[in-house]
Amino acid sequence: MAAQIITTDAATKADAAKKAAAAKADAQAQAARKAEAAKAAEAKKAADARKAAQARQAAARKPAAAPQPAAPSGSPQQIAAQLVPADQLASFDQIISHESSWNVTAVNPSSGSYGLGQALPASKMASAGSDWRTNPATQIKWALNYMDSRYGSPNAAWQFWQANSWY
Repeated sequence: MAAQIITTDAATKADAAKKAAAAKADAQAQAARKAEAAKAAEAKKAADARKAAQARQAAARKPAAAPQPAAPSGSPQQIAAQLVPADQLASFDQIISHESSWNVTAVNPSSGSYGLGQALPASKMASAGSDWRTNPATQIKWALNYMDSRYGSPNAAWQFWQANSWY
């Protein structure tokens, strides 16, 4: 009976030693996983800090935005003098004078054309700005672009107008 108790006692001790070794191995594995996760978190934090520093450096290297030129101001004729090339201004003035008498809200009663350059349909001027109904600068930009794209220049548009009484 004593031999049996010793064997059982030895088996219990061996079983306890196995359990202790397994628990120790689990604890070591868990500690290794925690250490690996902490190392990965630290690496991510360092990478994020490098990215932030690079972004700050890139922003510092980026040139400051150039100041925007002042919006044209004054009467429609004064605005045209600011927007239309000087060698084209006299022809531009002739066309606008004949078409609308420099009236920003001029409407042709027979055709419905509108504004300084008498756009038809008037909504075409929206391509130059959403304020096309009342802003002379927007209408002048649109009319200048129209004359340039259709005739090559206000001077050429004026030559056409003189020959046809329209442009």
